[in-house]
Amino acid sequence: MADSLYRGRFAPSPTGPLHFGSLVTAVASYLEARSRGGTWLVRIEDLDPLRESAEATQRILASLDAHGLHSDEPVRFQSECHARYHKLIEKLRDQGLAYRCACSRKQLREHGGRHPERCREGHGEPGERPFAIRFALHNEHCQWQDQLLGPQSQQVQAELDDPVILRKEGFYAYQLAVVADDIDQRITHVVRGSDLLDMTAQQQQIYQALGGRPPHWMHIPVIVNAEGQKLSKQNHAPALDDRLAVGNLKQALTALGQDATLLSGASDIDTLLSRAAATWAPERIHLTAR
Repeated sequence: MADSLYRGRFAPSPTGPLHFGSLVTAVASYLEARSRGGTWLVRIEDLDPLRESAEATQRILASLDAHGLHSDEPVRFQSECHARYHKLIEKLRDQGLAYRCACSRKQLREHGGRHPERCREGHGEPGERPFAIRFALHNEHCQWQDQLLGPQSQQVQAELDDPVILRKEGFYAYQLAVVADDIDQRITHVVRGSDLLDMTAQQQQIYQALGGRPPHWMHIPVIVNAEGQKLSKQNHAPALDDRLAVGNLKQALTALGQDATLLSGASDIDTLLSRAAATWAPERIHLTAR
């Protein structure tokens, strides 16, 4: 059934070329949107210039195009959104929902996650020291219905779990930017890897603080290598060979538990994706590697 209000997205970080694990997530989010007659967007989360490159960005976009995964709207680059993030952080600080923190990781570790300078209460002045800005969570037992994993429950602890939203280096952090852009782009559904599941309750509080409605979540199993590690650029996952796009897509669909017999006759990308969207059954994902 078509859902013209459905808006999903795929948001890679350009720290390296697209690998198979990322392709699986992209395909899942794309097919979920297409099967519902919705909109699918691509967003480049280029927040950390020390780890990212323009070359990686172009390779990711080229790989998505080679695999027929085209954004329905112009690609968004988070590096172009700094002014909006700044305004949101100032608003949160004015509301008492964000605070400066000059504590080091070692200090927080030594104090069990508590801030020795009582940063949340505004007692610790950073002075000339570099400082981060953290979002002030409130204690909450958060529950929601994941579209694949079912009922979920997480306990959020104020202070101990307060996420950084502006890093000491001056870079805007993922936890702020992802929520800010989901709200701004009117994202209604998020399909992403289960490695991000633990961040969900924190993000839901940031959605609420920014006046947004949290999306519907679907967390899919991550793809792992022979050692059982998540496929990632840090673990040196090999780049996709864009010349093998049809084969790559079929492997991704197999990893997602889809019925390969329905796709066997598809020899070109458009036909393959069209059939995959028509037969998309996310409930089958549970049958594959977790």
